[in-house]
Amino acid sequence: MMYGEISYEKMYSIIKAYLSQDRHGEYRVSIGTDSQNFDDTKIPITIGIHKIENSIGKGGIFFSEIRRVKKISNIRQKIFYETNLSLELAEKLEERFRYDKIPNKIAIHVDAGYNGPTGKYIAEIMGWVKSCGFQCVIKPDSYMASSVANRLSK
Repeated sequence: MMYGEISYEKMYSIIKAYLSQDRHGEYRVSIGTDSQNFDDTKIPITIGIHKIENSIGKGGIFFSEIRRVKKISNIRQKIFYETNLSLELAEKLEERFRYDKIPNKIAIHVDAGYNGPTGKYIAEIMGWVKSCGFQCVIKPDSYMASSVANRLSK
């Protein structure tokens, strides 16, 4: 179910309720960001949660927030800005999970892949994300960034 843009508190209460449905189930929490340049830079930040035993596309909950900032033309700046937004949200969410004793691992989906202009930044980005304590997923597996957020960035 796609919730789109709602308040952080409302989003967290929905996530908490969803994760509490099956206390023994394992869930995957993925955060991804993409951007598209217009007169400004449009940046969707997306969160997806689904049970691990479900394959992707077979159910889950999804949220998004769209930000607009001054146009970012430099590809390195843009990919690092996107990743930073994902990390900020992941850290905020992880803190709440810890407080509420909800065991979970958060994956950061980065819109970077070896077959493109962002390939030369992958090692640096992966090191940064991992040093923050999160799993880093890149293209073609970074569906929250390269599929969900990408669709919303158009």
